[in-house]
Amino acid sequence: MGTMALAIEGRPDRETAIETIHAALDEGVRYLDTAWSYYLPSRPGTGEPEDLGYGERLVRDALASWDGPRERVLVATKTGYRRTCEAVAAGGDTGASGASAAGVSRETPDAKNAVEPARQHLQAAGSRYGWMADSRPETMIRDAKESAAHLGVEALDLLYSHGPDPAVPYADQVGALRDLLDAGVIRYAGISRVNREQIDIARGILGDKLIAVQNQFSPSHPDPEHTLEYCEQLGLAFVCWSPLGGFLDPVDQHAYDQFREVAAKLGVSHQRVTLAWELAQYPRLFAIPSARNPQEIHDSFAATRLELTPDDLALLNASVATRRQTMAAGM
Repeated sequence: MGTMALAIEGRPDRETAIETIHAALDEGVRYLDTAWSYYLPSRPGTGEPEDLGYGERLVRDALASWDGPRERVLVATKTGYRRTCEAVAAGGDTGASGASAAGVSRETPDAKNAVEPARQHLQAAGSRYGWMADSRPETMIRDAKESAAHLGVEALDLLYSHGPDPAVPYADQVGALRDLLDAGVIRYAGISRVNREQIDIARGILGDKLIAVQNQFSPSHPDPEHTLEYCEQLGLAFVCWSPLGGFLDPVDQHAYDQFREVAAKLGVSHQRVTLAWELAQYPRLFAIPSARNPQEIHDSFAATRLELTPDDLALLNASVATRRQTMAAGM
């Protein structure tokens, strides 16, 4: 389960958020995904983080108040991003290489401005605020130790590098994960928002401690660089973030036409069909849909019990293959 929606703008109240995590755990979810950067970006008028650590503390408190087997739940968090006070500039790219925005930092203004021009900015569709990459090794190491404190653990189960930072050589960024492993701060490492070359770099540095790649994957973003297939070749887990992405974007609506067709035939939601199709792609694929209430969790987890026929899968696979070819042609 992804927990970002429970921690950033638009989040439910804390009680509902904990009930949602409990509903997921009761359904059988044993993987919770959070991040150091899951918090509201600023207190109005100050530019300082309002509730730094909120998302990780929420996961900690939900697990502490759950009466199930905590030792069987793997908690993953991420480091290397922080929230920005302002939205991406008007007319800028709101994707993986957005325009410059003012970053929230605990550095002095001069130190922050020295690195700001090269920083990568990202923004979720419809979100007022965004994220800024800051994957300097010293920042990643400091934030990872804070994450362990937020989650109330001596060592993190799994820590991802949240994404490449154009201002930091990727080998240096992954080297910070190696240092954290050697220091016992984390047990296993993962990487996110990566291509095949970056996967190879990480494997060379982390060895068998690299266990997961977290990339975007959905019918509207069907992994045009084929990193899922590469993870299957290497035996790495593939964790797909935003597995239901694109439903609210009119440009992407057509990507789900065949999913709606199958859903109508089966009498279920097209979100459920989408998740069931994703889970059928690779035995070690983990979808992490977000939810803001227990009802959404119940529908998502029902995908694990939905069996798609070979004809259903063939129809959906062909639809996504067409989408992938279109995306690859435009890259």
